[in-house]
Amino acid sequence: MRAVYIEQFGGVENLAIRAVPDPPKPKGREVVVRVRAAGMNRADLLQRKGLYPAPEGYSTNIPGLEFAGEVIEVSDEVSSWKPSDRVMAITAGEAQAEIVAVDESVLMRIPDGLSYSDAAAIPEAFITAHDAIFTLGDLRADQTLLVHAVASGVGIAAMQMAKQAGVIVIGTSRTGDKLERCRKLGLDHGIATVDAKFADKVVGITDGKGADVILDLVGASYFNENLPSLAIKGRLILVGLTGGATAEFDLRRALQKRARIIGTVLRGRSVEEKADATRAFVAHSMREIESGAILPIVDKVFPLDQVREAHEYLESNQSFGKVILEF
Repeated sequence: MRAVYIEQFGGVENLAIRAVPDPPKPKGREVVVRVRAAGMNRADLLQRKGLYPAPEGYSTNIPGLEFAGEVIEVSDEVSSWKPSDRVMAITAGEAQAEIVAVDESVLMRIPDGLSYSDAAAIPEAFITAHDAIFTLGDLRADQTLLVHAVASGVGIAAMQMAKQAGVIVIGTSRTGDKLERCRKLGLDHGIATVDAKFADKVVGITDGKGADVILDLVGASYFNENLPSLAIKGRLILVGLTGGATAEFDLRRALQKRARIIGTVLRGRSVEEKADATRAFVAHSMREIESGAILPIVDKVFPLDQVREAHEYLESNQSFGKVILEF
């Protein structure tokens, strides 16, 4: 099979399309899927640079955390899936290959009418967002959610699911045009953060209360504005580190707010934990995706042999929603 292959860590010139061995025959609860499309994530950029190694058991050279395709083979122990089923899922690596093997428990059925490229935009973004704001953040109707980098794949997913749940959503972006596009998807309040300042605006929008949950996809550069943006007993969920990994802050602010600061990542979790997160997302939001009330937003689709261009585009921060590799 063909796969995206990192020849050595560094720039996009080190990416190639290489023939690699097919996965072995499925055993246990394994299902083998022919990949038709794979979602791109910033984790792929970091893995290419040698900054985000794959977990044990996965190739460091083949990136990819999510895919959509059809089942081609199942082990004798699998009864819930059969060949030709259209499926999508998260995985800890190697999704950017023509064939991938995963545990049956992490698979989701692709809704009728949804293309493989649209389906590949769902798993990582929506499961990450759902787990962060609802499972970890305990977000409820009539509360307020602040989403940083709201125009990213995870940001747009969180915004749409929160709106369907009756939540007021504030979003930040460095680009005014992206905020306008998010408003068309339901964003209540947009804040441009060219100067990384937003706390006063959040406090003003919420009449002094602050946000009940903050989904932070940026990291260190926003940390000291996050704390004054939180409501009493607010939850700060840390997901991304594009703005740095080290922050210094006044602990008194966290104490005064009785804040909960929660870090999360999907990739390193056990199969059982990923299956739990997948099932929770499906139960909460799949019906809205099937009805079209929630939309996977695909910005751009690249054919497999343009993977270098896909990396450059994602790294440029121009994208709105997801970037997809098509097989």
